[in-house]
Amino acid sequence: MPLSDEQFSVLAREVFSGSGVELTRLSPADAPSLVDLNDSAYPAVPITSVDAMRSLLEFSDCAVAIKRDGQLVGFVVTLGDGAAYESENYQFFCSRGVSSRYVDRIVIAESERGNGLGAALYALVFSVARAEGRAEVTCEVNLDPPNPASLAFHERLGFASVGTQATKGGTVTVSLLAAPVSA
Repeated sequence: MPLSDEQFSVLAREVFSGSGVELTRLSPADAPSLVDLNDSAYPAVPITSVDAMRSLLEFSDCAVAIKRDGQLVGFVVTLGDGAAYESENYQFFCSRGVSSRYVDRIVIAESERGNGLGAALYALVFSVARAEGRAEVTCEVNLDPPNPASLAFHERLGFASVGTQATKGGTVTVSLLAAPVSA
């Protein structure tokens, strides 16, 4: 069900045409280049070792980096249904029985926030989900520690809460969000 490289490239060009950024698909070999940017977004995303990032990318069937002038400025890591990924949030969405594309994390460099790259990455994720015939795009956003800017961003994109849960041994509480993939 995942898109071929050619299908993905067509969608990426449609979404990012004229944006001045370069998109590349990520593989597990790219893990070392992502960790610093990932960790700079803590606590919105968890601190992640190179090995853990590599493992996440092994589960992912659609992960994308954004570069501007050769510098990494953002990335998104997503998974379709049925991966052997043990994330309690991913498992929640899989257990609902609704075909979805799960966004494990999306990170935009602080210097690039507000420039539309996060919304563009989500537009790409929705395009991929639509092309795959999925019903929803899903993700979670921290409630504790609070992340009100991310909640507001996701609400603007059409996400609504379908539940909450404590994760990370009760140290984090998340809102579990879903948005329909329109035709």
